[in-house]
Amino acid sequence: QVQLVESGGGLVQPGGSLRLSCAASGIIFRFYVMGWYRQAPGKQRELVATIINGGTTNYADSLKGRFTISRDNAKNTVYLQMNSLKPEDTAVYYCRATFAGYDYWGQGTQVTVSS
Repeated sequence: QVQLVESGGGLVQPGGSLRLSCAASGIIFRFYVMGWYRQAPGKQRELVATIINGGTTNYADSLKGRFTISRDNAKNTVYLQMNSLKPEDTAVYYCRATFAGYDYWGQGTQVTVSS
């Protein structure tokens, strides 16, 4: 059974930082492209960042410089470091694993940026 379990979300003040984690099980982690997506209330789900096994990353243009995606294949975990957070970063953040037609999502973790 495949599971992607996100953690690390919460309430943070503007300008603060959070680090999200997504622990994967039931897949050969190193084969998968791992990604973070987010969905704000009333909006469509959007790409935040992706990372492949070799470490090549891709970011939404608007988030470059503030967010950093990384992975630890030994721990089957992908991370999202979020700095200089803004109220508009408030959303549910989802982890995604894709490979050869297989596509798995986590349940999401809420990030709220507010004073």
